[in-house]
Order: sequence, then C-alpha cells, then structure tokens
Amino acid sequence: MSERYAKKTGRGVVAAVAAAGLLLGLAGCGSGEEKPPQDKGAPTASAPKKNGGNPQPQSEEPSEPIAVLKGQEGLELAVASAKRDQGGFITVSGKLTNAGGDVAVIPAQVGGNETEIIKHGISLGGATLIDSVGKKRYYVLRDTDGRPLTTTGFDSLAPGASSPVFMQFPAPPATTTEVSLQLPTFTPATIKLS
Repeated sequence: MSERYAKKTGRGVVAAVAAAGLLLGLAGCGSGEEKPPQDKGAPTASAPKKNGGNPQPQSEEPSEPIAVLKGQEGLELAVASAKRDQGGFITVSGKLTNAGGDVAVIPAQVGGNETEIIKHGISLGGATLIDSVGKKRYYVLRDTDGRPLTTTGFDSLAPGASSPVFMQFPAPPATTTEVSLQLPTFTPATIKLS
C-alpha cells in the first residue's frame, strides 16, 4: 500500500467519523416535537436532584401557606406544603422571606448542632418534625456523604427578598395527619400532611 493511498484513506476515515458524530449530535437535538411533561414532584432520597448536593422540589406552591414560622430579624418561613411520597418520605416546601427592613443574616443555629451537618455549611438541617400522637421526633434526612436533604448555601436575605426552601424527613405513620415543624430560632407551627 502506498503512503499516498494510506493518507487519503486515513483522511476519509476521519471525515466519516466526524460526519457520523455530527449526525448523532443533530439527532440528539430532537425533531422539534413536544415531549410529554416530566413529573415535577418532590424528589426522593433515592433520586436526589443536584443543587449544591441537595435535592430541590419543583412542584407548584399553593398561594396560601399552610403555616408561617417567625424567626429573628424579620425572617419568616411560609410553609407551602408537606407532602408524602411513595418512598416513605415527607418533603416540606416553602419560602424563607426577610420581612424586615434590614439585611437579615440567616442564623447558624438553623443548621442544628450535629457535626456531620454543620461541616456542609449553612442549611436548614436543624429542622425537626414532632409527631405528638406517636411521640416521635423526625430529623432531616442526609445523603450518603452526610449532607442534609434540605436547602443549603444561603447566608443572608436582603429586605423583602425571598428564597424557596425545602426539607425532607422520614414519613410518620399514615395515621399521623398533623405534625409540629420546629426550626431553631423560629417559632414552631403545626402543619397538615398531604
């Protein structure tokens, strides 16, 4: 085989591979057809969505909160929902708002006092659900690296600013319909489970 023939053949192979890659890339772009909407329910611990290592719920929030917890410096946690999922978890979703006139620093205490949670930064890892009927306390779940399955990575809120938040807990028995949500430095509130 001549050197000239080998060079031509080599270029042809490279061109064929490049063309095949281009076709595959274009095929991945889709045909322009609408795809059915994906389930946008709350994530489970077995399939977390990443955002700083934590799952983020994507479901629509109702217009009226089911409870409001009042904190320091004008902070308010408006709980929009507390939903059970099929995996045996409860996801509490809501909005943390600074209703005060100054920048509100998120107190470190909301992360709780467990070393494993604290080492992952500010979070709502100190939250608990209290089942007074079953006489049990449920702590925020953690992933395999010890990160709490809750909103993380915030340190302050400007006046009037809000941030969506969530916390995921093990689910109490199906007979439990109400629990008390407690978050350090905030007033507790009773929430209905759905």
